[in-house]
Amino acid sequence: MKLIHLMKLTTFLQYIEFEKRFSVHTITAYRTDLGQFTDFLATTYDMTSAKEVRHTHIRSWMVQLMQGGMTSRSVNRKLSALKTYFLFLKRRGHIKLNPMLKVAAPKSGKRLPVFIQQEHLTLLFNEVDFGEGYEGSRNRTIMELLYATGMRRSELIGLAIKNISFEQGHVKVFGKGQKERLIPMSKHLDRVMKDYLTIRDQHFPAGAEQPLFLTGKGKKLYPKFVYNLVRKCLSSVTTVEQKSPHVLRHSFATHLSNNGADLNAIKELLGHANLAATQIYTHNSIDKLKKVYEQAHPKAKR
Repeated sequence: MKLIHLMKLTTFLQYIEFEKRFSVHTITAYRTDLGQFTDFLATTYDMTSAKEVRHTHIRSWMVQLMQGGMTSRSVNRKLSALKTYFLFLKRRGHIKLNPMLKVAAPKSGKRLPVFIQQEHLTLLFNEVDFGEGYEGSRNRTIMELLYATGMRRSELIGLAIKNISFEQGHVKVFGKGQKERLIPMSKHLDRVMKDYLTIRDQHFPAGAEQPLFLTGKGKKLYPKFVYNLVRKCLSSVTTVEQKSPHVLRHSFATHLSNNGADLNAIKELLGHANLAATQIYTHNSIDKLKKVYEQAHPKAKR
């Protein structure tokens, strides 16, 4: 019998999909990581049961990955999959000992988020031609919404017309694990959304349950569509290498932090589970404070 069956992988993947409500992206990554790990065990140790796995086997796999050129950050992501997996096996009684308890993750330096300068985004929305008709209005609204709310690409695609509340002045999004949060709409975004919905209704009349954004053929948007749109738009105003929807999310958070927003408020707007994930956005604020200090404090002047 194959190792992958003995280790309850299929049951585990169903558990993280239906009970933990992990994203499709995370489930795919976990499936790949665990498949690679079970292949390593079978090839290197001829192992046939999860009960045989010890922390030394996992460390050996880590060494192989890093010797193959994998970064500490990528190894840590794979270890996260193993941690969740072996915890599941332990709680379900499939193993008595959790081998991950004696595994230390490799240290990795913090990667600062890439963001777009405020003046470049101002140029984007003031000078760039998004086109005419429905598609032009849709493209502008998508870019405005991503930057003004900091929502994830998946959250934007999942928006329905009913999720926009002009009366309450907010957008309702469903983040990781279908966790609901409300993001305020500015007066400017309110106008942009109303203009878009007027044009949308002329082309694709629909009820409140329908997707907010559609392709030119009236179909629901897909991830690659949004990525290509954002990359094309950002390419007209910046030369940064990364031009993804997530860069707009980073820009949203960084600009809020630079302008004095409370870190806890940014955490809630982004839908982060803990403050540690949000603290990385203070990096640019610290740089800004240093410049102010060097310019203003007598002892800092040379």
